[in-house]
Amino acid sequence: MKELVEYIAKAIVSTPDEVKVSEENDEDRIVIKLEVAADDKGRVIGRQGRVAEAMRTLLRVAATKEGVRVRLEIV
Repeated sequence: MKELVEYIAKAIVSTPDEVKVSEENDEDRIVIKLEVAADDKGRVIGRQGRVAEAMRTLLRVAATKEGVRVRLEIV
């Protein structure tokens, strides 16, 4: 799932070299943290959070297939 977030984020931002994705195991879920350049935060979040919500939806689908819960945090 980390690779999915990284792939999507690098396709959206203008500086793909600064995309950093980390994955942490919480008690009952996986937390994926996405870090991008300050100028690219707006692109990743999107208008009214639509891009971020779409990424979260894709993650939920992938997580359901694997039988886990996942949360995306944009740092």
